[in-house]
Amino acid sequence: MKFCWIIPFFLLQGTEAFLMKNAKAKLCLQASPTPGNLLLEDCNPESAFQDWSWQGDWLLNRGTGSCLSLLRTSTLQTSPCSNLGHTSWDCSNSLLSPLGSSQGYLVANKGGVALSNGQGLKAQWQDGGDQSICEQRAAEQEVHVPAALASTHGYDQRAGNSTLGMGMAQEELEELLWFFRREDASTWNYSVLALSFMAMTLGLVLLAINVVQNRKRKIHMYREAQQAELGAKQALMPQEYSPTEAEEQELAPQDQRSGEVTVQWKDGTVTSLYTERPEDAM
Repeated sequence: MKFCWIIPFFLLQGTEAFLMKNAKAKLCLQASPTPGNLLLEDCNPESAFQDWSWQGDWLLNRGTGSCLSLLRTSTLQTSPCSNLGHTSWDCSNSLLSPLGSSQGYLVANKGGVALSNGQGLKAQWQDGGDQSICEQRAAEQEVHVPAALASTHGYDQRAGNSTLGMGMAQEELEELLWFFRREDASTWNYSVLALSFMAMTLGLVLLAINVVQNRKRKIHMYREAQQAELGAKQALMPQEYSPTEAEEQELAPQDQRSGEVTVQWKDGTVTSLYTERPEDAM
């Protein structure tokens, strides 16, 4: 008997309970401690027997620790969640129907509940704030998996079975438990911040080096272009006498005679091409 309370104890951790109020009767679904009957009573938020919570596809009652189940053909009552006969429920547009069954929807029926094909207000269920209990299911899904994983060790140690009621092996649940783990991420955040700062510093250094190299390359190319342009201009300019040649020409003898041919040698010596003849020889 103690085993039956182990799973509900862990499943109830971290989940929020809500009332199941019928949209037409304005009464809330209440579980009875014994023998698991379901009643429709005036809504009382302080009553644990009117507190329900989603555990995956199950509807768990806080007061009894049992799940809303469909027994045999049409009998609705609460039964231990560890039993294989508990029922999974589909919730859509405030309508509840057993998964894998075509017997209809959960409806209010003369102080109790039953299954019917009608989809009117009798088949619509709301919480204390007149919101669909299907919205509560969407909110509970984020909490259900980590909370259910917390019960794996207690279940397996007492039952000696490697498979839970959820149909998952212990190894898979432990892997999910590691995936949904919660821990202080300050160290990781500081490490990422430090690595980001180092990467930014390295990027700035590489940027500065690249700028300097590009500047040097452009200066070198500019100087080469200037030198090439200067050489081209010098090649196009006419040749002129140097100042030394002009001085040598000025120092050349000025007493040359008319018709006299002189030769200036490389050493600077100037001689006549023809020797002088005396006038008497003429």
